[in-house]
Amino acid sequence: METLVQTDQARPVFGNGLKANKLKATKFGGKLVSEYWESVFRAKEEGKKVVWYNGTYIPPFFHSHDLVWVHGEAWSAMLAARHKEIGAQGRSDQRGYDRELCSYARTHIGQMLIELDKVKSGHHAMAADDPRVETMLKLPAPDMIVNAYPYCSSGQQWDDITYRTFGKKIPMFTIQIPLLWGGRPDAGYMQGEEWEERSRYVAEQLFALTKFLEENTGRKYDYDRLGETMSFVKKAAELRLEAMDMCTVHPSPASFFDWIVSIAPVNFLPGDQNLVTYFEGVKAEIAERVKTGEGAVPKERHRLFFDGMMNWNKVGWLADKFAQVDACVVAGRYTHMSFWQEPQLIDLKDPILGMAQNYLICPNNHGAPIMIGEIEKVCDKFDIDGVVCHASRTCRGMTNAQFQIAGSAKKYGRQAMFFEGDVADESFYKDELLNVRLEAMVEAMDAKKRAA
Repeated sequence: METLVQTDQARPVFGNGLKANKLKATKFGGKLVSEYWESVFRAKEEGKKVVWYNGTYIPPFFHSHDLVWVHGEAWSAMLAARHKEIGAQGRSDQRGYDRELCSYARTHIGQMLIELDKVKSGHHAMAADDPRVETMLKLPAPDMIVNAYPYCSSGQQWDDITYRTFGKKIPMFTIQIPLLWGGRPDAGYMQGEEWEERSRYVAEQLFALTKFLEENTGRKYDYDRLGETMSFVKKAAELRLEAMDMCTVHPSPASFFDWIVSIAPVNFLPGDQNLVTYFEGVKAEIAERVKTGEGAVPKERHRLFFDGMMNWNKVGWLADKFAQVDACVVAGRYTHMSFWQEPQLIDLKDPILGMAQNYLICPNNHGAPIMIGEIEKVCDKFDIDGVVCHASRTCRGMTNAQFQIAGSAKKYGRQAMFFEGDVADESFYKDELLNVRLEAMVEAMDAKKRAA
């Protein structure tokens, strides 16, 4: 009988010094993110109103109305990626919020409490003990709160906590993005009566959002400027999808982790020429790699799909981890099925309906059969060998369907594995567990290829 591992060379060796070959063009994104947060920190000094929002990618509405916005998830992810989240999470723990609560929310709520402590006392005692708190003290308080969550129920509660913590005095607007159940006979991806109804329903709320912004600023909303803003977003989205399509080649010139660090430009950064410039650079580098045969993983043998939210504490760590077993994570649900995936729907002369439709097709917002069908299309397109499910401990919205996703992967001859971690709380990640499961998965994929 053939054993799973025929030679020592076939066995994955972690810590072997191999590194992911990251795109150089993504460094420009880090500069844009830093500049964005610096502009947020200056907002009050410059006399600008600040919106705190959570959920889908609605900043074009704020940008077009000369507002400054704070995306709660982006703030928490940034703190976690820079290992500055512990102070905020500690303050949230002191307040009594359970560690099983969404760690995005828990981090942001903790930061908010630190901010209020600062206002009350002029400083916070933790700052002396934890210099990482200093960055969090710069975040300006909200003048408005907007919630726009597809699927996730924690998001509404998160913003309600913010509203109550600020004394129920901050104007709040909630956009309901309903689930696309897909149960009607004519239902499908972007088709059917339900799709049409839901599209109009969300578009009406987005129009109402502009009225809310007018009422709380005393200024008329400029719909022409919204179209101009969306022209940059749409072009950036098109470039991004074109660059992603180039990764069907072997070896893949970019990985899931390159797309992870490229989320900010299509999620919350200002809609201007910088977005287009960023993805022009990414696409150009990928095109050059395709020409020369340069891969994101130096010795690509296996191609994987990553399901689940990103563990922001471990982005570089995980990129190198998979490279060490010659596995390229080529695509993922979070990167390849979200964020302006259907830019052709956006009419720049009247963009609101197309924007609403892009918000609706967040992958979590589909019934499981349609969502899993779309995942399989991505896996087929990128020639995926296995599915890695990051069971994010505090993100139920992303993990609810993962057993079905893993079952579908196995049905179509792909390997599947789970590992636990979290979006922003590093304590839930166990490196030894990932090592064991990833090694077993790679051995199984090796055995299958030898048998074939």
